[in-house]
Amino acid sequence: MAKYETQLTGSFDEWLSRIESGIVGGSVSASLEDASDFFSADGRSRCSVRVFERYSMIGENRVSLSVTLFQVDGGPIQCSAIASGGSQAVFFKINTWGEETFLEKFEELVE
Repeated sequence: MAKYETQLTGSFDEWLSRIESGIVGGSVSASLEDASDFFSADGRSRCSVRVFERYSMIGENRVSLSVTLFQVDGGPIQCSAIASGGSQAVFFKINTWGEETFLEKFEELVE
């Protein structure tokens, strides 16, 4: 498993759109598997979760990327991306290249 966390500034909706289109458009095999959006009753907080998947040629398997954006009262957007899957071993992880490569693509989108 590989993880990347950062703070983003700007429009929540624009970042979410940029991430969705950048991940899906960045790989022939990438897809948006599911999504959830939450808003506080007063509208001051929001959270969006996206789960992407793609085929890893190096690992010859599929890997996933979970992205969470969270914002309170128009402040900085907290962003967490976690890549997982792809390991071919039963009791320990080997071959995590696909996870790391998927996460690197995400990092390029938000830098």
